[in-house]
Amino acid sequence: MLIAEDDEDIALILTRLLKRAGHTVRHAPDGMRALEMAIAERPDLVLTDLGMPRMDGLELTRAIREHQDLSGTPIVMLSGHLHPGDNAPIAAGACAVLLKPCPNDKLREVIGDLADLGPHGHQGADVGCPARWPVSA
Repeated sequence: MLIAEDDEDIALILTRLLKRAGHTVRHAPDGMRALEMAIAERPDLVLTDLGMPRMDGLELTRAIREHQDLSGTPIVMLSGHLHPGDNAPIAAGACAVLLKPCPNDKLREVIGDLADLGPHGHQGADVGCPARWPVSA
């Protein structure tokens, strides 16, 4: 799993939580580095923040969806700057959108479900995801 998060404290918390849940976790401090790592390492899931330097979470999501070898990768967007019903992340190709602060059990549930599902249904940014969750807390 790849975490794209520019806040080091949040990245550390997410890494610990997800490692305890049995996931192998790598961290990128910005969207551009996350894309480079995703291309090189082919993660089974990407958890991304929305607001990051160099490339935000929406741009990262679109870039992953447009990449031939990554287009089916499950993507979860985690943000403190969205409002329930904001469709921009889903339109960009995110499979799930969670609002910060997100309860640990909800985060583990969504990530676990998508990790179990694996690569799916994305052939480009305009193709729907069968695993969509709405923006939720």
